[in-house]
Amino acid sequence: MVYVIRPIMKEDNKQVASIIRKVMPEFGASGPGFAIHDKEVDDIFSYYHHTRAAYFVCDRKSTIVGGGGVAPLEGGDPRICELKKMYFLPSDRGKGLGQRVLDECLQAARKIGFEYCYLETFNTMKSAMKLYEKNGFKRIPGPLGNTGHFACDIFYKKAL
Repeated sequence: MVYVIRPIMKEDNKQVASIIRKVMPEFGASGPGFAIHDKEVDDIFSYYHHTRAAYFVCDRKSTIVGGGGVAPLEGGDPRICELKKMYFLPSDRGKGLGQRVLDECLQAARKIGFEYCYLETFNTMKSAMKLYEKNGFKRIPGPLGNTGHFACDIFYKKAL
């Protein structure tokens, strides 16, 4: 199966929103304080379509199976970006796609000029945590910025 990692296009919005709304509840992350309720979920393209952000999708024959992005950390140090909205459909996990999207995100963050990458996750997302740790993210004791994701309980930061 051939997967293409590419920047998001406006016509991808509906598929990306559907993935986020399908995957997050799978991990018990659907209540208040989770990214599933963020205003940008329905228009990811517009939210990430500016000079200090990037979002990449994983495309399999014109079907989006996952994605992830980076954007400035809301309410935080301007040198820090946040890795955001990185989710994949169950059928396409375990194929190295998370690594490929993460690589694109970190490369974009460096190119934009960020010095650090921060992320928030939830204790049920074990595979994601392994990926982050394998890529040099270090756990930190608490949240940074003002993301509104008060239900997240695990936090990471990485120097770029």
